[in-house]
Amino acid sequence: MMQIFVNANYDFVGKRKWFYAASGGLMLLSIIWILFVGGLNYGIDFTGGALVQVRYDKPASVALVRRGLDEIKLGTAIIQQFGDPQEYLIRLPHVAEKPDDLAKQVQAALAKAAGGSLEIRRLEFVGPQVGRDLQLQALYAVLAGMAGILIYVAFRFHFRDGVISVVAIAHDVIVTLGALSITQREMSLPVLAALLTIVGYSINDTIVVFDRIRETRAKGLRKGQTIADLVNSAMNQTLSRTLLTSFTTFVSAVVLLIFGGEVLRDFAFALVVGVVTGTYSSIAAASLVMDWETWSRVRTKTAGKVPAKA
Repeated sequence: MMQIFVNANYDFVGKRKWFYAASGGLMLLSIIWILFVGGLNYGIDFTGGALVQVRYDKPASVALVRRGLDEIKLGTAIIQQFGDPQEYLIRLPHVAEKPDDLAKQVQAALAKAAGGSLEIRRLEFVGPQVGRDLQLQALYAVLAGMAGILIYVAFRFHFRDGVISVVAIAHDVIVTLGALSITQREMSLPVLAALLTIVGYSINDTIVVFDRIRETRAKGLRKGQTIADLVNSAMNQTLSRTLLTSFTTFVSAVVLLIFGGEVLRDFAFALVVGVVTGTYSSIAAASLVMDWETWSRVRTKTAGKVPAKA
């Protein structure tokens, strides 16, 4: 394989406290933002309602679209420019109108406000119960994926590695959700697919590092070599592979983000954030292996001590 780091000898383990502080800070910021500040901007897939995509025959503004919708009083609408100033996405809360009736109402009201004509290019309905069910199913899908990874890694490597892998994945998912909340990007089914992709991507990189640790350990520690040296060696040996894989995936996601259009933009954004956090967490997770093993040895030695007589 092409090597971009030849004879790399970086002390990742020595900087692990910085990794932990950065990860903890990002996760805390994400959780606070999601719960108390911005929340998640659920799309109609998860909340229920109607999605209407319209295209004017001439450029329009958000204020113009909203003025037209105010005339028919369908509730608070979320209006988003879709590509150019002639096209807009309108998200409406759950409405009782039939699809054909709603389309006619929206088209007539917007055309009247704009003093021109427009075309209804898309109309989608999702019931509120379906939206709530999808929210639960999305949560179950992510949790099931993490549980499956825990079982597989624990069976294939070690229970410790399984737990650390799940911690790294949870970190990636939470930070990605935090980025979506901060930027107020829509949480939709394509974004859920991106989150599940991030789960798979993150564990792939982490397993590569864990496998190298296991292979090196099987050969035995050299004289004077510590577990910290072993973990550093494994991370340095896989560093080129990790960064090359991440770079190619990152470039693909960025291309989708720039040129993929509005439909794929939120999906691509989640992938970009997930690839960056997944690469970082794969490197940092190995440090947890060392701390876990060190803690286990200390606990074993402490448990084996015989208390002194009074």
